[in-house]
Amino acid sequence: MEISDKLLCLFNTDVRAEDDRYVVEVPKREVEAGTVEPGETYRVALISREAIDESSSGETTTQTTPSSEPQPPVEVGELRYVEIEDIGKQGDGIARVERGYVIIVPGAEVGDRVKIEVTEVKSNFAVGEVIEEDF
Repeated sequence: MEISDKLLCLFNTDVRAEDDRYVVEVPKREVEAGTVEPGETYRVALISREAIDESSSGETTTQTTPSSEPQPPVEVGELRYVEIEDIGKQGDGIARVERGYVIIVPGAEVGDRVKIEVTEVKSNFAVGEVIEEDF
């Protein structure tokens, strides 16, 4: 399955019936992390609980692991090349990597392309230290 680089967030949720409509709730952490803004309009993709993976041989297998929160796509000590897309409320640079996962980069400005070392990893964001500027 191909996932766009423009993906802002990824989470599991239930579709709930409410009067004459159905509701998909966005977890509060996505708004608090700055990935999603209340009042804005977004495209939503729904993927079946049973994701289908295509193997290189063309066979299909069904993933049957219980649904759980996705793991962060980075690890402490990992080196990454990122582009700063935004500035956070505290003035730090914000980069997004796979699945819209946020990496906070203190001292970076919008448009900076930097090599960072990941120094801290949380479930919905990480912190990185600039190692090399303008790669």
